[in-house]
Amino acid sequence: MRNPDVIRQILRNRQLASLGDAYVNFVYSLALTQMSGEPRAVKVSDRILAEAFRLSGLREYLGTRVARKNLANASESLLVEAYRRGLITIEESVKVLSQNPDGPDAGLAELLKLAAERVSQ
Repeated sequence: MRNPDVIRQILRNRQLASLGDAYVNFVYSLALTQMSGEPRAVKVSDRILAEAFRLSGLREYLGTRVARKNLANASESLLVEAYRRGLITIEESVKVLSQNPDGPDAGLAELLKLAAERVSQ
């Protein structure tokens, strides 16, 4: 990462997390819809988001003893900020989530890595 301070600031932004919640649920639902061929609407759990955050290797940016909810919020903040800046599209997000061989949960970690790389440049 070129600028870790930028990443930390985004990860801790509660307003972004609020908007990110809707964004993540939307792209995740689109990915499931694409995979199954049937319309699906889901709420991505904090457990899934926190685990994806850990798998992405971004955990170091938040320090120690961070609650699952905060890890989930950090995931949502980062993904929506990358979208807001035009660094990741909805289509690209859906593609990463739906085409991961380990499923959309693992795709979230991949998407988080991609967002972090692009936001920090």
